[in-house]
Amino acid sequence: MAEQFVESKLKPSKVTMFEKPTCGFCTRAKGILKKYKFKEGHLEIIDITNLDFMGSVQDYFLKKTGERTLPRVFIGEKCIGGCSDLVQLDSNEELERMLQSIGALQ
Repeated sequence: MAEQFVESKLKPSKVTMFEKPTCGFCTRAKGILKKYKFKEGHLEIIDITNLDFMGSVQDYFLKKTGERTLPRVFIGEKCIGGCSDLVQLDSNEELERMLQSIGALQ
C-alpha cells in the first residue's frame, strides 16, 4: 500500500515533497520550493501525518532512497534527498536548472 501510494504521486514533470508539518526541516524545505513559480499542478506537498500507514511510507522511503527521514523531495521521479540537499541545490542554482529541465516552472 505504501509503495503504491508514493509511486502514484511521482510524475516526470512534477516536484513532490512528503512532509510532516511540525518538522522544522520540512518547513524550511517548503519555503525554498515556494520561492519558485511553478506551473499549476507541478508542485505537490503531501502531509503524511494522518495516514494510517505513515510508518510504512517512511519504511518505503528507506527502501527506495536509503533514508527514512522527512522531508523526502522528488524532482520528477528522482529523489534528491531532504532539506540539506535542497538547500545545497538552491544555493548553487542547480535547483532552478533541475526544475526548468522537467518543465515544472512557469
